[in-house]
Amino acid sequence: MIRKTVANVTDALAEVKDGMTFMLGGFGLCGIPENAISELVNLGVKDITCISNNAGVDDFGLGLLLQQHQIKKMISSYVGENDEFERQMLSGELEVELTPQGTLAEKCRAAQAGFPAFFTPAGYGTEVAEGKEVREFDGKMYILEEAFKADFAFVKAWKGDAAGNLIFKGTARNFNPCMCGAATITVAEVEELVPEGELDPNQIHIPGIFVQRIFQGKDYEKRIEQRTVRQK
Repeated sequence: MIRKTVANVTDALAEVKDGMTFMLGGFGLCGIPENAISELVNLGVKDITCISNNAGVDDFGLGLLLQQHQIKKMISSYVGENDEFERQMLSGELEVELTPQGTLAEKCRAAQAGFPAFFTPAGYGTEVAEGKEVREFDGKMYILEEAFKADFAFVKAWKGDAAGNLIFKGTARNFNPCMCGAATITVAEVEELVPEGELDPNQIHIPGIFVQRIFQGKDYEKRIEQRTVRQK
């Protein structure tokens, strides 16, 4: 069995360079690869393209990269709670490609499965369809969407083993599974790293074949974007 473990996040991101394209799992602040994002900030890489559902908030997650103007282009489904994301988009400082959420997920999954493109009805008749091939199937119009091409995919899982097998917890499953194997190199950070054979095969969400590097993460904050509680 091939061991995928690396000592730390520094080793996991060893070949990261300026101008690369990165996939980052998570939805808002749920299930984001916190350690990988912090390391990208520390490395100071610039002119990068980030594929992520949204950019979270101003002072955490991808918001940290936006603050340092390290991101050249964001490919996401919405702006979310990030005021700096909105400001940079409206001012023209940041190139933004807004993509229907289901299409964004499928462009990841298609890359994971090795499909170069697929047809979807989402976005037909809107700006999303501009410049794209259109075909009719059974009386309904579809547009051609190409699978993503990325250098690295950074994902966060609850548990993983030395072979790269992953288990996600609750809603942190979100975009993380479909980004595994969808880039040249997939890096998984986990809250708990265990030896091979300790995970129940029936509970594994992503097999290790989709992961090239895995490491034990640390100092997770797990922030909440909008905390809502019942009044007593």
